[in-house]
Amino acid sequence: MDKRTRKDLEKLANLTSIEKDVLKGLYGDMFGSTAGKNKKSSSLSDRLSEKEESAAELLDKARQKRPDPLSDARKALKEAQDLMSRTEEIAQGVEDANRKRLDELARMTSEMDKLQQAGIPGQAARGAGGNDESIAAATGGPEGKEEEVKPQEPETDPMEELESLVGLTTIKADVKELMAFVKIQKMRSDAGLKSVPVSLHLVFTGNPGTGKTTVARIISRLYKQIGVLSKGQLVEVDRSGLVAGYVGQTALKTQEQIKKAMGGVLFIDEAYALAQKDDAFGQEAIDTVLKAMEDHRDDLVVIVAGYTKPMEKFINSNPGLKSRFNKYIEFPDYTIDELEAIFYRNCQKYDYIVEEEAKKQIRARIIGRKMMRQENFANAREVRNMFEDIITNQARRVAAMENPTHDDMMLITVMDLSDDIGDKTDTKELEKMEEAAKEVRITQLELGESEKGSEPEESAEPEEDAIEQENTEE
Repeated sequence: MDKRTRKDLEKLANLTSIEKDVLKGLYGDMFGSTAGKNKKSSSLSDRLSEKEESAAELLDKARQKRPDPLSDARKALKEAQDLMSRTEEIAQGVEDANRKRLDELARMTSEMDKLQQAGIPGQAARGAGGNDESIAAATGGPEGKEEEVKPQEPETDPMEELESLVGLTTIKADVKELMAFVKIQKMRSDAGLKSVPVSLHLVFTGNPGTGKTTVARIISRLYKQIGVLSKGQLVEVDRSGLVAGYVGQTALKTQEQIKKAMGGVLFIDEAYALAQKDDAFGQEAIDTVLKAMEDHRDDLVVIVAGYTKPMEKFINSNPGLKSRFNKYIEFPDYTIDELEAIFYRNCQKYDYIVEEEAKKQIRARIIGRKMMRQENFANAREVRNMFEDIITNQARRVAAMENPTHDDMMLITVMDLSDDIGDKTDTKELEKMEEAAKEVRITQLELGESEKGSEPEESAEPEEDAIEQENTEE
């Protein structure tokens, strides 16, 4: 406020005071002070001489009671700046603490790696470099435990795994013979001797569930073990994994699967589905696989599998297939005893025990399924499905108990063999079915021998022809 305005306000205040005095003299104390009536009124000159607060002083007092908004804003801004400064200091402290934790984690990890390389077990390494809790704290939480590399289980010997399979006696003999031959040829080649060209590609024939995929996986590891493959993985595909829905895309899709199988085995299940009549897509996939077998003969093995008769037609449908697949392995159906052994092996693997009364019923069910599904019986796959159904029923029964014991959770009873509790198979029917199964088996053997007698004996000449053809192609 400027000086002129201040003076005008002071004059106005004085005039107002004089006006009050004049009105008081004319009309009494109505416009005067609130003092008592007996009090002598002072003269006008005395009133004018009295010191009263000016308007400027009153304005200053008002400002003191109500501070300037601009001053308040400046004060708030300063407080916000101070708070931001403290926040930056806190963030810097957190960042420094995290960096320190990461440095500590890197140090402990380095020490653990050194101890493990020196042959000290993981537990001792944790004791030397810190425990699980310290690692979790260094990473900021329990998630650090998930990043620990767990030691891999020792890989079993593939030949021992082959021997442990139920049945497959002829298959085991064929695989051992093949591996011995391939191994010696590899050793001869490494020693600088001439080796007989041998096709590593195989044809597996037989019904579903006879162990074709399992044996293919074992053979892939055996090939790696003797040094003819670099990785030994198995890539399993069928028609849907090789054939695309558009022209020109099948070759690309097949090449992707071949790339995954490089260094290992490409296992084509139901391969005969690729050789259907007027099927350009399937033929494109076959041609792509044949080219890869030729281009990568040193580090790619192809195994084709399927039903016996369709696979024979498949191989004979293409001269290139017939020349490259000259080793056949036939997978016979499992016997009743072998299927029963597969069932109990699953029980042992998953800690189940079967009571004696239920064992007879399980055998009856295996025989019944095999007899009723002569054409489409899935062998080991059928037994696995039956095992899963039984343990599902057992879980339903045990879950209804109030306090099931350890033995209750392991035991399979007759009640668990069917969704309908108490459903049983007559043991007399079991005996009849077993006798019928034996008769069917004997008849099949007799028919097989008669067919063999009518066909000319096979000689080793086809294999020699295949060897000569391989030499010609090379």
